[in-house]
Parts: sequence; C-alpha cells; structure tokens
Amino acid sequence: MGKPVAFAVAAHPDDIEFMMSGTLMLLGGCGFELHVMNVANGNCGSAVEDGPATAARRLGEAHEAAAAMGATLHPPLANDLEILYSLPLLRRLAAVLREVRPTVLLTQSPADYMEDHMITSRLAVTAAFSRGMRNFITDPETAPVTGDVALYHALPYGLGDGFGRPVRPDFCVDVESVLARKRAALACHRSQKEWLDTSQGLDSYLVTMEDMCREAGRWSGRFNFAEGWRRHAHLGFHDPGFDPIAAALGQRVGIALAEPAGRCGL
Repeated sequence: MGKPVAFAVAAHPDDIEFMMSGTLMLLGGCGFELHVMNVANGNCGSAVEDGPATAARRLGEAHEAAAAMGATLHPPLANDLEILYSLPLLRRLAAVLREVRPTVLLTQSPADYMEDHMITSRLAVTAAFSRGMRNFITDPETAPVTGDVALYHALPYGLGDGFGRPVRPDFCVDVESVLARKRAALACHRSQKEWLDTSQGLDSYLVTMEDMCREAGRWSGRFNFAEGWRRHAHLGFHDPGFDPIAAALGQRVGIALAEPAGRCGL
C-alpha cells in the first residue's frame, strides 16, 4: 500500500502558499505524498509584462515554490479570470484528480472576495465527487478511481467573504513549526510581491501572510500562528468519521473559537 496523498488545488500561483502550505507541509512530515495545482496560469499578474511572459515567469516561480514545499506541481489549465464552472474545465481537472488519487484534498473557500477562488473550490469539489463515476468522461479519458477522499476548505484570502464578513473556520492547524518554510515558499513568487504591492497596496507580501496566520492563531485560542479550515460534508466522499488531518496532525489541530465580532480588516 502506497503513501497517502495530499493534493492542494487553488486558483493562482501563490494562493496555496498564502493559505494552505503550512498544513500541506505538516502532512508531508507525517508521510503524505504532496501534490499542488494552480488552475490558472497567473497571466494577469503583472502591470508591465504581457500575458504570455507573465504566465511563463509565474510558472517558473510556482516550480520553485513547489520544490520548497516538497510537492509535485501539476500544470495550469486556464488563464486568470477564465476559471469558469464549465464542462471542459471540469473534465480536465477531474482527470488530474483521478491521476493523483488524493486522500486529502485542500482547496479554497466557497465564500471569498474573488470569483476565480470560489469557482476553483466548486470545480475541485465536483472533480472529487465524480472520481468513481465511470460514465463521467474526463479529458484526457481516465479510469475512475475508488477510495475515500476528505475535502477541506481553506480560509479566504483576507479571512472574509465578498462583503468583508469574517469566515469562521471549523478548526485551526498550528503552523508555527513550518512558518519559516511557508515564508520561503511564498517568497518564491517574486513577481507577485511587486504586483500586489502595486495593485492592492500591500505594505509587505510576506508580512500579510504572517498577519493572517497570526489572526487564525488567535481564533484557535491556542496557537501563535495557524491556518484555518472548514471540513466539507462527507456525503459522496467518505465515511462520517474519516478525518485524516486530525488523525495525522493530532495536537496540532484545535477547534476554532466563536466567530470574532466585526468585519475583517487585516
């Protein structure tokens, strides 16, 4: 029997590093084989380069970041802002998921400030749901697979939905022990530090990530730096008691406290 597999699927290069990479790397330390995928190629993430040049630069950065996380990177499937809940894109993502055969699927929040993020979440859920359906044809055509897969939704970037309301996690994972590695993986996305500093007025790309981890840690009531997660319903995916993150990470997992009052404003 092979290693269990953890697969992180997000919209853009750097989304995983911001919101999921700490938990992913902790799973790697527990013996999981790690895979990552950015559904979009990041071609819109520059104010100075054209789309193809930007996509090529960001793919190189994504390879560096995947290596820093100890993960296998799968190629993107679409341009930025072209992640649509469409049959062609679903067929392609479902083929990748059948190839990877994850035990743990980490993906983005269904409530977020950006459509690419939310639609990626929906596509990942349906791709996992269809994994064993022989009559759902993937692109390329891939044999159906069996086995339990547990789905976990990360917190949205900014920790709130499109109305600025906090998105409360079900549980938090203590990532302090891998924070330096999380920082190093995010730092691989050099072009995005420049882009987000310009387009969104971030004072510091890396400090923003750490601030979100610190806030999630506060929600845990236990940890200094954490990533927050919501667990997807088990129906169609696994038995009710199947929770591989809790089983693997043990005391690093803590139930989140009540939702903090007010709007998100990191």
